Amino acid sequence: MAAIERDIVIVGAGPAGVTMANLLAGYGLSVLIIDRESDIVEEPRAVGIDDEALRTLQSFGMAEAVLENAVRNAPIRYFDSHGKMLAHVAPSGRPYGWPRRNLFFQPNLEQVLRRSLERFPNVELWTSCEAYELHQDVAGVTLSARRNEAAVPIRAKYLVGADGGRSFVRKATKIEMEGDTAPMKWLVVDVAKDIWDAPYSAVYTSPHRPAMTIPLPFAHRRFEFKILDGEDPEVLVQPDKVAELMRRFYPDGQVPPAVRRHIYWHHSRTAATFQNGRVFLVGDAAHLQPPFFGQGMNSGIRDVTNLAWKLGMVLTGKASSSLLSTYDEERRENARIMVEFATGIGQLYHPRNRLTEAIRNWLFRAAQRIPGARDYVLQMKYKPTPRYDRGFVLHPVASDKSSPVGRAFPQPLVELSGGKRVRLDDVFGDRIAILGLAPGIVQALGTDTLAKLNTHNVVVVQSNVTPAYRREGQPGPSSRATTPGATTIDVFDIEGGLRDILLNRPSEEVIVIRPDRYVAAACALDDADRTICKLLKLLEGAGSFTTTVQANGLLRSSP
Repeated sequence: MAAIERDIVIVGAGPAGVTMANLLAGYGLSVLIIDRESDIVEEPRAVGIDDEALRTLQSFGMAEAVLENAVRNAPIRYFDSHGKMLAHVAPSGRPYGWPRRNLFFQPNLEQVLRRSLERFPNVELWTSCEAYELHQDVAGVTLSARRNEAAVPIRAKYLVGADGGRSFVRKATKIEMEGDTAPMKWLVVDVAKDIWDAPYSAVYTSPHRPAMTIPLPFAHRRFEFKILDGEDPEVLVQPDKVAELMRRFYPDGQVPPAVRRHIYWHHSRTAATFQNGRVFLVGDAAHLQPPFFGQGMNSGIRDVTNLAWKLGMVLTGKASSSLLSTYDEERRENARIMVEFATGIGQLYHPRNRLTEAIRNWLFRAAQRIPGARDYVLQMKYKPTPRYDRGFVLHPVASDKSSPVGRAFPQPLVELSGGKRVRLDDVFGDRIAILGLAPGIVQALGTDTLAKLNTHNVVVVQSNVTPAYRREGQPGPSSRATTPGATTIDVFDIEGGLRDILLNRPSEEVIVIRPDRYVAAACALDDADRTICKLLKLLEGAGSFTTTVQANGLLRSSP
């Protein structure tokens, strides 16, 4: 049988894999995604989606559809073993344009993401299709799969393994996992027809049996209980024992029926590499973490957000294949940091004894009396924010921890010339964007540079003050001549979000933003042409991706 040929094949149709397919579809690539299951698994596993993941879903129009069936901005309450509340965490800020913590029902989310694929004739989803052999060479990857008991050979230029913690792809490419499997087990219970009206997640820390509960949409609720040393998991998972554990939460009513009871080991492991030749790992195939902070699925979506635009640009001829090496360089260390953070959060849930619990409680409450520390807890600022120190970024030579380079750029609301108000990402699309925070970005770029921008799918966006604020003699969009050879878009900074970024760092008048919304470079208008030229050369495969930019705009390789 002749091999079926596609640009990319994705193994695994969970949230990470299907998000990857949606992102790649926008580049016009032929994508095949396969999954060994016949349909969506009806058991909820992941339960929380953050603002970063929603921002990715926004890029293919599915963020609102997911939020329609989610508990938005869900707070978390932490309790000690006496039932006293330690903290109420309720993030209200929207730096990336979306609520920061949202609870969802995974089968519903997966239905939305798969339904989104139906819009794209260049994407196919094959269920009941299991991969069993993989080979790669300098030109592509050959995958042998079995679909409805028939062998199917598949040939692709690149392959993405999104097939979970027991990943076939990872094993087939002989990539090892590094880290630990914690010697503790937790019982996860999902109930339907929930009657407990507590619209917040609750974490019950305890030196005895830590527990947590999470309200889910459609009258579902999740409970998690630590299994103690010496307890038999097979006994604890029985219906009567499960009901006994939950009874404390329903003192005045009947305990709702459990629709799922499962024992989980907690893993803190990261793959030794996220790339082997033309094969990439994403999601649980690349990293496993305890569920204490709800970042497993969200970390997987960060993976595919980073990888998809690079594959898209390479396969459409907008960038050299050397760009793909930056995926492992950027994502692996950040994923490992999140794994370690989630592991540390779990230790906070389970103090060793009453004394350590008392000390922890005192420190926790004392810290919240300090205004800055209180805001740090309340707004979830303790969550690790990815920063790319290496890869497709141009860092200043002088060490500057507050530099926006390598970090996700905020997403304020802006207005287009026709009066339509949109989130900033919707202006950029799936392109690299050169954002002028100060007037004059088009004039700052040379004719040759402007002519090259379309070759690499780069858009120039000029931020403008609203007409109500414009000072005497200050130019507006209508006073600028049309720019040949480059796509240019004017936006009005109606809420001052872009203004505040420039006021905070006035020397950074130009920001280069990648399609995954991370900042590739920041510089003054006078240095814009040289900085952009360097980035274009990197896309073309000239020079090292690990570079720095000096204050005067000249660049050199870093060691």
